[in-house]
Amino acid sequence: MRAYLNQHRDDLVDELIGWMRLRSVAGLPENEPDLLRSANWLAGALRATGFPTVDVWRIEGAPAVYAEWCEAPGAPTVLIYSHHDVRKTDDEQWEETAPFSPAVRDGYVYGRGGSDAKGQVLSHLWGIRTHLAVTGREAPAVNIKILVEGEEETGSAHLADALDQHRHLLDCDLVVVSDTLTWRADHPAVCTSVRGMISAELRVLGPLRDVHSGAVSGPAVNPAIELSALIAALHDDQGRITFPGFYDDVEELTEARRAELAALPYSDEDWLERSETRSIGGEHGYTVLERLWERPSVEVIGLLSGDPAGLPRAAVPAVATARLSIRTATGQRAATVEKQLRQWVAARLDDKVDYDLTISEQISQEPYRTPGDLPALAVLAAAMEEGFGRRPGRMGNAGGGPAELLARKLAAPVLFFGVGLPEDRWHDDDERVSIQMLLNGAATLAAFWSRLGADADPQAGKARSAD
Repeated sequence: MRAYLNQHRDDLVDELIGWMRLRSVAGLPENEPDLLRSANWLAGALRATGFPTVDVWRIEGAPAVYAEWCEAPGAPTVLIYSHHDVRKTDDEQWEETAPFSPAVRDGYVYGRGGSDAKGQVLSHLWGIRTHLAVTGREAPAVNIKILVEGEEETGSAHLADALDQHRHLLDCDLVVVSDTLTWRADHPAVCTSVRGMISAELRVLGPLRDVHSGAVSGPAVNPAIELSALIAALHDDQGRITFPGFYDDVEELTEARRAELAALPYSDEDWLERSETRSIGGEHGYTVLERLWERPSVEVIGLLSGDPAGLPRAAVPAVATARLSIRTATGQRAATVEKQLRQWVAARLDDKVDYDLTISEQISQEPYRTPGDLPALAVLAAAMEEGFGRRPGRMGNAGGGPAELLARKLAAPVLFFGVGLPEDRWHDDDERVSIQMLLNGAATLAAFWSRLGADADPQAGKARSAD
């Protein structure tokens, strides 16, 4: 298995570079042609791998790619989910290479989408190719379906409709989501949970138009100051979010989960270096990894008012805007948190200003945790040990994704497998992916398909959580 992958290392890298050149940025009309080209590129790669059924779904939002290879009667059926769209870039901020001119350097491929998530999709393709090559099989040992959507980076707004429309094709025993990180290159970990996500935009309205400060400064209520005070009140002195009742539904960590996270190799110095953050904050009473994966958070991801660039006009701004990203933890529901946010804003902004709070219900995502008794979870851990050469730990992921939606719509449990690393700079300048991580991921997946299909047991993925 390892020899086959090493032999085809350059082929994998060349394929990835070719795909990464396509500017498949989600949410920008000018990039819609590249999104379609990206979907067609993947469809061609799936056909070249051997998938007998491949289709590009021209759904609203962005094209998705569906493929299936189901020639293993009695074996489990697994749906692989990922995405081929990428985040927008500030091209002038990139230093290693232009974002869509991938470059290989020091064991990494630099460029947008290398780790999030085109490299992860290619790990799956090469995992299947390796599985077939080393076993001599003409078809995988399990039944495999693949769904790679094109608008994950903007919240998968049309995914639910696509799942309903094509539900007759999507029956499966298990979903494998590959849009996650693992802990370290030298210490992989099985991801067993993701947080949910709520996106909100708050516009605070002051004067009826931007007004010269020399004419009104003092008595005029400045929306930037009002918004700043509101943001300052998001957390108390213990780092806890101050929405009323916000923590009521958050499930407390079990001692077993605390022990799993504590077993991962961690130091503040290593975390700060790899995450490229300056210092550590957050909720008191929890470790960094517990805050990151098991506790909720709220972040300001956009802030705008007045004259942020160019020469100032010395005016009191009419509008101040903040974009919030709320990450919810196990037990919380998006609808409840949305009500808590609205109540909190209404209570803290008085009638000196007006405001507009927009929450996109269409792209809200719920948290998800893989059932602890799922047999495929142990199979994946054994495959990771084979693929990475060491026993994996257990972890969560700080980001969100449509795992809960997939589990609910398809009535199948979700397993996570990703080869991204915290230092891969997802959504940031100079995104990169480790070539060795892609190879280790492909080796893991090749072993996973062989192990999962070894006894052709259709119950291998069907364990359900207690609820």
